[in-house]
Amino acid sequence: MNQSLKIDPYGFREYDARWVYNKDINAEGITNLGKGFGTQIINRTKKNNPRVIVGHDYRSYSEEIKAALKKGLISTGCFVEDIGLSLSPMVYFAQFDLGSDAVAMVTASHNENGWTGVKMGIKKGLTHAPEEMKELKEITLNQKFITNQGNEKKIDNYQNIYKDDLIKNNKINKRIKAVVACGNGTAGIFAPDILRKIGCDVIELDCNLDWTFPKYNPNPEDLEMLHEIAKAVKKNNADIGFGFDGDGDRVGIIDDKGNEIFSDKIGLLIARNLSVSFNNSKFIVDVKSTGLYSNDKILNQNKCKTIYWKTGHSHIKRKVYNEKALAGFEKSGHFFFNKPLGYGYDDGINSAIQVCHLLDKENKKISEIINELPKTFQSPTMAPFCKDEEKYKVVDEIIDKIKKIKDKKDKIDNQEIKEILTVNGIRFSFEDGSWGLIRASSNKPSLVIVTESPSSEERKIKIFKFIDQLLQKTGKIGDYDQKI
Repeated sequence: MNQSLKIDPYGFREYDARWVYNKDINAEGITNLGKGFGTQIINRTKKNNPRVIVGHDYRSYSEEIKAALKKGLISTGCFVEDIGLSLSPMVYFAQFDLGSDAVAMVTASHNENGWTGVKMGIKKGLTHAPEEMKELKEITLNQKFITNQGNEKKIDNYQNIYKDDLIKNNKINKRIKAVVACGNGTAGIFAPDILRKIGCDVIELDCNLDWTFPKYNPNPEDLEMLHEIAKAVKKNNADIGFGFDGDGDRVGIIDDKGNEIFSDKIGLLIARNLSVSFNNSKFIVDVKSTGLYSNDKILNQNKCKTIYWKTGHSHIKRKVYNEKALAGFEKSGHFFFNKPLGYGYDDGINSAIQVCHLLDKENKKISEIINELPKTFQSPTMAPFCKDEEKYKVVDEIIDKIKKIKDKKDKIDNQEIKEILTVNGIRFSFEDGSWGLIRASSNKPSLVIVTESPSSEERKIKIFKFIDQLLQKTGKIGDYDQKI
């Protein structure tokens, strides 16, 4: 193998490719990734010169990475169409709008500075799932590349076409006052403009582009970002606060009182709203999401069904597609709207627009609408460090231990485990509807832990302590990013 080539195999994650640039991958490694992806597209589409839409986020090194990626794609025969500075959903939209064969978006989303990555997809509206990532890894690391002559063209001003598509059918009547926070990420040049044009009164927060992320990472699950939005909502007496992640495919919500609303509950409100017009629909939610969907009275009245599925934008997107579901919701803020509401992929701005429609329709504040849901006590998503090469083994060990606890009918906070779901790590539920989740992160060396109780704050904490004790005993857990 070439001496100067650097490409860490662990960067090929479950559905995204992510590396720390120059430490885990260098420009030549990125070019090989382009060669691998180009080869994969040609093998799967059976075309010699497939058309590939390429975009990049605002990080200082993203253009350099995109240039290296394009070089690889072109060397296999791909015809690259570069739409420039983009959000991930803008690249996905372009595949439908321009009828291309594949997409590649250079972004590490909300990961800290230094990280890079590529979100890739071949089938319209879907991004790589584990099967495609495994195949891509195999082609790239073994250098089984096709060689052919491709070309490249730049498409100017594509941002306006994407914006207009979201604005045209989404005008609202009510003047909703919205704080729009972008954490200095790429969404800053999209979200305020689009929401203003559908009829919102927009208050911008950290919408100027600054790739150093001077305040906090643009991550709507990050409490620091949510607290800043809450302050701005209260100060401006706004109706709602929206927080967008680095590549614009996720949104976090703050209500009019400055309270954070976890995205799974926003999803439930949107599902309820949609179920009235779309009876007998299916909704897909991830295993980190609230247990309230299971027995929701409005969804039941409208004969709608909810399926809990693997966490991760590629998994939920694919499940929405395969089940012909109306929408999918992830606790992390990825929402997916299928036809007639969207193209099936995750778009944080379209999600914010759906929330605006909800407010436009109801003569109530968002805090009042949320209060109509049964109360539950939810933890944030907590991520203790665990090495990439150990995290799946640790989860398997925990699954065995929890299954034994269930079989023995041992109690946690005087509750027996009643149900276990293992489609993605382990989600274990108790008699009162409380539950805990442990899974391996798909894009970082960490685990993911969430707990929820409809009974009490104490029970939520006790379930977390139970999980934490099991994990500490493995001796393979490092610091948490945040904990309750």
